[in-house]
Amino acid sequence: MSRTLQHALSDYAARHPDQGAVAAQFAQFLASHPDVFHRHHPPGHFTGSAWLVSGEGERVLLTHHRKLGRWLQLGGHADGDEDLARVALREACEESGLLGLSVEEAIFDLDRHRIPARGSEPEHWHYDVRFVVHAGGDESFQVSEESLDLAWRSIAGLLEDPETDASIRRMAQRWRSRGQGSDAGAVHAS
Repeated sequence: MSRTLQHALSDYAARHPDQGAVAAQFAQFLASHPDVFHRHHPPGHFTGSAWLVSGEGERVLLTHHRKLGRWLQLGGHADGDEDLARVALREACEESGLLGLSVEEAIFDLDRHRIPARGSEPEHWHYDVRFVVHAGGDESFQVSEESLDLAWRSIAGLLEDPETDASIRRMAQRWRSRGQGSDAGAVHAS
């Protein structure tokens, strides 16, 4: 079991007492089986996602997800990597083509969601651990094959839009409530 993730979940619960039950659910799943970081694990697996904010902290880069057809944060499967901050940073780089990104090591958000069955892949759960990723100087992205499109969206606009996905709205509210913050303790992509 990943002691690093276990510690990060405890830290998240301490910083967000209202999310203690969610953090406990993630910790219980973490302890449930050695394969929770692999996509072949039947009940579900961990994923890492990026709340990728612009340099001034007023916009977030979202993907129009090819498989789900919704505007969501960048992210993907851990594929055996227990360092989910590293997974979030890697996925943000791969899916956006952006260079010079950095990731905050503390968990920003947790979201457990059901993934519907597709082809031979059965329905399963994603235990999505989300991290703040900061853009570098160049914010010109490239759309990868995983996305229909990418767009920098105003965080204030996301909060005003009634069509905003509930988990995106929650992260936008959390970002606003903490202020723009800094990337102290951030790990930079190499």
